[in-house]
Amino acid sequence: MENNNKIKKALLIVLSLAIIAAAPLAAYSLYGAVFGESSYALSRFGSTGSEVTRVQTKLKSLGFYKGSVDGIYGTQTKNAVTAFQRSCGITADGIAGPKTLLYLGLSGSSGSSGSGKYSSSEVNLLAKVISAEARGESYEGQVAVGAVILNRVAHPSFPDTISGVVYQNGAFSCVYDSNWYAAVADSAKRAAQDAINGWDPTGGAIYYYNPAKTSNAWMRSRKVIKVIGNHYFCV
Repeated sequence: MENNNKIKKALLIVLSLAIIAAAPLAAYSLYGAVFGESSYALSRFGSTGSEVTRVQTKLKSLGFYKGSVDGIYGTQTKNAVTAFQRSCGITADGIAGPKTLLYLGLSGSSGSSGSGKYSSSEVNLLAKVISAEARGESYEGQVAVGAVILNRVAHPSFPDTISGVVYQNGAFSCVYDSNWYAAVADSAKRAAQDAINGWDPTGGAIYYYNPAKTSNAWMRSRKVIKVIGNHYFCV
């Protein structure tokens, strides 16, 4: 009888530990349900699988990851995630959680944002860049900045995703300054959607600059096809 009681106590302890260990995953599942993610993943050091492969592939395309795309979340992957997080100004913990996936354009919501081929996270990222780059411009000027980003996505010389274009090394200085952390203007959200819906005030530009702030000779040598507000839009 005494042995049976010991076994029962041991089993109870094991069960309790299992419940405690499962709590974070349950909470994360609840996060996905509450925030509408159709799938969720929390990739960290030691993780393996297709989610890790997606993270590695995206980080590689953005220039943060130099290792093999092998689906194994090792030191190189963790360091690449940490570097990406630092570049975005989010918590640099090396864990590919919901916010990191959002910034990578890999959020579980691929959904129906009314934007066709772009996910809601990509639309949000586009609005964030517009807000940071063109907050003081007219509404047309804001749409124009969004159009340039989308024109780059479609152009063979640039990455083929919004996040790839935005985080391409040296492409947009706003991702490194204080404007990046400001709340996204409502007008920028509308401008992002209008650009996605096909409005291109620039007529096909893939570059833009403010002549009062840019001394880059190469940029100034580009052919200007439209001037909107303070920005020259070029090809």
